[in-house]
Amino acid sequence: MSSREDETLARAAVTALTGQLALAPKPGLPDPRDLGARVTRRDHRMLRWSAKALAPGLAAMAAAARRTGEPTPALRTGEPTPALRTELGAIGRCTEHSVGLAGGGHRGALWALGLLVAAAALDPRADARDIAATAKRIAAHTDRRAPRRPSRGSSVSAKYGAAGARGEARTGFPHVRGALDALTTSRAAGATEEQTRLDALLTVISTLQDTELLYTAGPIGLRHVQAGARTVLEAGGTATEAGARALAALDADLHARAWSPRGSAGLLAGALFLDALPVTARARAA
Repeated sequence: MSSREDETLARAAVTALTGQLALAPKPGLPDPRDLGARVTRRDHRMLRWSAKALAPGLAAMAAAARRTGEPTPALRTGEPTPALRTELGAIGRCTEHSVGLAGGGHRGALWALGLLVAAAALDPRADARDIAATAKRIAAHTDRRAPRRPSRGSSVSAKYGAAGARGEARTGFPHVRGALDALTTSRAAGATEEQTRLDALLTVISTLQDTELLYTAGPIGLRHVQAGARTVLEAGGTATEAGARALAALDADLHARAWSPRGSAGLLAGALFLDALPVTARARAA
């Protein structure tokens, strides 16, 4: 049974995901301009609704972490175990089914948010960097009950040598941490919150070996998208006139090509979750 703390973490994660969905313009990704999925083929209203279906599963993952994490003599907090990794995998597959019934989507976000929520539950006092490090230790274990059939993402990762979602987690979510740095930098420069979050998204897109893009566009297409994101950032980001023009051009280009950097969107949601944790912790303490 989940506690109030577990439900608070789950709500924070869902809020981060819906916050990512609300951003616009997101190049090649569903946003409020595309309510009927005319361009991205993913109905934005459906995605907002199905995001809420993640909450029970994420709360269950937090509860599993609190229950299964084993304290060590040197630490008063839980430590990731193989049993925890297996239980998180089982909860994740059930949650995918529930999300599918609600309209689908968010598979990549569920993977990232699930690990980060579990890591946050293991040590409620940890900061964002420590949570990412704990998520890395969880992901290092093998889910022994996972289906043996390869996913599309894992097949693309094997074909092109990309890290993929598993590699991202097993290296401590470097792109989530990079997005956190971008949030700090853009806020310090005076950007609005929406501009700040778009800059963080573009920071992820600029370097991530996105398996969705590799599948649809190949390595040349991936490099094209990465270069487009870097052009926006090198122009000063979305808060500048030049950066806004470059973003509009990239957005039009990706929509015309039907290329979507979906992996970057899920990692931005992870960054927004970690970014909100200090506020969440203060609210919990109050």
